[in-house]
Amino acid sequence: MKSNDIQDDGNPERLQSDRELGSGHIHRANSTEEIQATLAKLNEQETSVTARLNALIASQKDLSRELGKLDLMRAHLGSQAGATRSISNNMLSSAASTANRISGAVQRLDLEQARVKATLDVVEQVAELKACVLGVAGSMGAPQDWETAAGYLNRASKIPKEIVEGPFAEEIVPSAEVPDPPSVTLQNAAESLCGLFLREFEKAAHEGNGAKVTRFFKLFPLIGRSDVGLDVYGRYVCQGVASRARTNLNAGTGGGQRKDGFFYANALTKLFEHIAQIIEQHGGLVERHYGLGRMVRVIERLQVEADVQGGIVIDTWSDERSIDRQLTDIRSYAFTFLVQSFLPTQNTKGVTPRTGSPAAWDKTAESQAQADDGTDMKDVDGFLSEIAIMLGRWSLYSRFLAARCQLPSSASDSRQQPLTLPSLLTNSSLTRKITDRLISPYNVMTTFYVRRSVEKAFQLDEQPPDLSLNLNKSIPSNPPYITSAVDDVMYIVNQVVQRSLATSQRGIVASVLPTIARVLSSDFVGMIQRKLRDESYPKAAIQGALPPEHLIVAFMVLINNLDVSTDYVKRIVQSRLDLATTAGLKDGDETAARTLSDLYPFGHDPVFVTNALKSLQSSFQVKTSELISDGIYVVFKNVMKPRLRPILADSFRDIDYSLTEEDYEELGREAEADNDREALTEDIVQQRFQRGWAALTKPIARILTDPNFDRLLVTIIAYLADVLEKRIWSYYGRINSLGAVRLERDIAGLVSIIVRGRRYALRDAFIRCTQICLVMNMEEDEWEELQASQKGDGDDGVEWKIDSDERSRAKAMVSPQ
Repeated sequence: MKSNDIQDDGNPERLQSDRELGSGHIHRANSTEEIQATLAKLNEQETSVTARLNALIASQKDLSRELGKLDLMRAHLGSQAGATRSISNNMLSSAASTANRISGAVQRLDLEQARVKATLDVVEQVAELKACVLGVAGSMGAPQDWETAAGYLNRASKIPKEIVEGPFAEEIVPSAEVPDPPSVTLQNAAESLCGLFLREFEKAAHEGNGAKVTRFFKLFPLIGRSDVGLDVYGRYVCQGVASRARTNLNAGTGGGQRKDGFFYANALTKLFEHIAQIIEQHGGLVERHYGLGRMVRVIERLQVEADVQGGIVIDTWSDERSIDRQLTDIRSYAFTFLVQSFLPTQNTKGVTPRTGSPAAWDKTAESQAQADDGTDMKDVDGFLSEIAIMLGRWSLYSRFLAARCQLPSSASDSRQQPLTLPSLLTNSSLTRKITDRLISPYNVMTTFYVRRSVEKAFQLDEQPPDLSLNLNKSIPSNPPYITSAVDDVMYIVNQVVQRSLATSQRGIVASVLPTIARVLSSDFVGMIQRKLRDESYPKAAIQGALPPEHLIVAFMVLINNLDVSTDYVKRIVQSRLDLATTAGLKDGDETAARTLSDLYPFGHDPVFVTNALKSLQSSFQVKTSELISDGIYVVFKNVMKPRLRPILADSFRDIDYSLTEEDYEELGREAEADNDREALTEDIVQQRFQRGWAALTKPIARILTDPNFDRLLVTIIAYLADVLEKRIWSYYGRINSLGAVRLERDIAGLVSIIVRGRRYALRDAFIRCTQICLVMNMEEDEWEELQASQKGDGDDGVEWKIDSDERSRAKAMVSPQ
């Protein structure tokens, strides 16, 4: 007992290791000190073991007392267990058996009740079946109450098939009046009523009796012939669609209505509107009696008829308008004027013909007249308008069918989810015909229409009248000064973009917008580029002289053409992106503004159209910006630069910045004696420059557009900043402190004159000049402080554009007095 307690309370492994450690040390001891150390460890171990043994012996009494309590509790629990078993055997066993018997009885009763209920249900269903059979037979007899008979058949259809065909029903239901089994009776009655309803429906349809048509249409689902009813109804409405379409198309026979530009577009519109009205008005009736989603079957039949009637309208329109011949003429058009305009020019005795002059036109007039005879722009515009209307109506019709063919579960969130074309449209023959006979010709005609418009605009191009660089001559017209071709071409571009977007056809947008961008970049910009290079290039006839005035004016007007055209295209595109596109065309029947998402509701079409519009704007802007930059540089180099140096030279003429105050007083007395007012003025440099600068820039500014003049001004300022800096450095050693103040004042005055009324940021070009003057006029203590801050890499609060060597050189420019 004690040994076990010792081993349980202590750590046997530790005791064993301690013993091995003690014995090991004794055997390995080589000296008295080691033996004494081992003995001390053994004493410690003995003391520890003794303490644990004493603790166990002290707790033995408590353990014995707890064990006694446990034995007493075990005796009590044994007596309680015996009493419990006695109660269970004597009292609860009978109650348990009784409960078991009752539960079994209840289960048997529930089973019997379920069987009785099932039997009653069968009996009731068979009774209902017999009532329906007798009711059908009675209603189809002398009364001929077809609604009641159909109602009985509808009630019978709700009885399970296994009951109708079961032996019990076959035994009970037949009677003397109806001896056949109920399934046979009901089947025969349904077939008989179906045939009767078909005959009556067709008779009512032939007579045009809408009430009877609706009456018998409602009865088909009651007799289990929903598909038959939907098919016969589809044929009925398709006959109405075909009849109405033929009437609309024949309305123009024998008269001049077919020559009306929108006759066929209106015929196609009426066809789509008629079908949409049928779907809208009858859809509720069909879904109420046939079930949700069953109208799609009728829509499919209607679409088949729409394929036929719409195809007839499109084919007739194509033949009546001779579209194939028009396309052949369009494809064979040679664009002679454009082609010859891009050919290398031949010098005619050194004389450059003016724009649109007879000399430049006589060579191509005859060929152009012959070409125009085959293709009338008015006809092409009419065809495009008519096709656009037809495509716009087709888009509305497609969107309507897509919305009606959506599943009912997704109809609630159809506004959030893009529509998808149903298969009845994607597989439609009318869709293929519209692609082949409308979209493809539209793309071809639009390409011709845009390019021919550009060609004709340049054939009839006119310069703004009476433009002159002489400020004393007034200009009768208003800015911007551009040629007539810009307004003509941009009007056509706006019209074509608006008309193409209104078709709501992605295929047209994918073709037309890149075509517009290509024609504008190649033909429109190309013609202006050729005129800039060959007809209006401002080149002086004599070395050192200025170019002729009419060339300068014509050249700047052409640059204005590019700038205004870029702004036009930007506004055209932005008006479509910002708010909405007006879908109304020439017939004016649509005036509501609709966003791109409204015009293009399918899939990711709105994103595609947006990107196509932005691409049109960016590609044209890149092309024109490059040419504008080149043109502005030519104006600067050939017109402005030759006159800038003389203006600066005249402004600083006879200006000496090394004079003292006494010298200035002496000059003042001489000027008073000579009555020289100019010499008396302190800001003589600024006044001279003001006169020269105004005479140079004002004639140019009133011809150029503001953006173009700003571009020219930026180029001029960069040049002037460089020239002024060189002039400032040229005064090295020839300027005193008083002259440095005057020079700084003159430079600041010139800068103010140059940038007056323009952006403040233009002053940044002269910052080197102003910093040089700033350093020249520094006091010695300021200069020393600046030098100290630069050596210590400190921040003096100035963003220097001149380096330390240049600052030192600027400071050394002022000679001591």
